[in-house]
Amino acid sequence: MVATQGLPAEFNRSVVTTLHLGDYKVSDQRGLTLSTVLGSCIAACVHDRIAMVGGMNHFLLAEQSGAHRDQFGASARYGAFAMEQLINRVLDLGTGDKQNLEIKVFGGGKINEVLDDVGARNIDFVREFLRAEGYGIAKQDVGGAFARRVLFKPVSGRAFVKRLDSSAGRLIAIRENGIDGLQPAISRALPDIELF
Repeated sequence: MVATQGLPAEFNRSVVTTLHLGDYKVSDQRGLTLSTVLGSCIAACVHDRIAMVGGMNHFLLAEQSGAHRDQFGASARYGAFAMEQLINRVLDLGTGDKQNLEIKVFGGGKINEVLDDVGARNIDFVREFLRAEGYGIAKQDVGGAFARRVLFKPVSGRAFVKRLDSSAGRLIAIRENGIDGLQPAISRALPDIELF
């Protein structure tokens, strides 16, 4: 459940679908909010302004390493596949016109000092992917040394970002490193950012 205190009215009393690593969801359902928590992962939010349909994805790595390429095959955990799936689905359910798409990008934090900066590579990847496909980024909240909770309304295209404190970032880093079953206990947060 997502706490609604301090959220814009549009995000209150709505059906919330949580996206996890490797997920993507596209909808034209009024009242639906898509939610995810990001550390070094990226979430792209794509909205067709004319058809009032949109979606969100959540991926961890820009591309598969050589060692994992054969083992896992194409997966939404990886950026290129996740971006293609999301954009194509929004185009299919929407007007089909790339000019009507608005794209917002979130995440890519450096929340684990021990590992290479996966977040920065993810940011570079998503920017280059969108540029190569002829898309711009309407809004973004990327980088930094913190995790984020992102809420997205697929019908209106509005997004809300809450920057999370360092203890939440540590728990998310553990989860991203493959230890499942931990849910971040988020008690404090940095200032909210609302993107339109």
